[in-house]
Amino acid sequence: MSNKAAVLFRVVAVAEAFSWAGLLVGMFLKYVVELGEGGVPVLGMVHGVMFVLYLAVTLAVARPLGWSGKVLIVALLASIPPLFTWVFEKWALRRGRLDGPQRLRNGGTGLFVTEREPEPAGA
Repeated sequence: MSNKAAVLFRVVAVAEAFSWAGLLVGMFLKYVVELGEGGVPVLGMVHGVMFVLYLAVTLAVARPLGWSGKVLIVALLASIPPLFTWVFEKWALRRGRLDGPQRLRNGGTGLFVTEREPEPAGA
């Protein structure tokens, strides 16, 4: 990644997706299998916190990553359906949306490129 914003976004996007999955499992255990609460109160709170954190982080990293308004809207909408934050994160990674404006300076995606020191003159 070209910066910490991309790493932060990826971690929060995947964590939000896992919190959705956990809540869905808890709701299945509570309403379908009828095993009591199934952890829904705790999982619901965890998912709520991760949802709000995902929205905040998405808004915070949009500018450093050079996202257009369209990409930002899609990223925000991805928080609504279950597991779509993970789908968006994978799409953004494949399309170079997590590389930020530095991707051109690094000669492409810049995912695993470290900042190179300039070569000495005459070399």
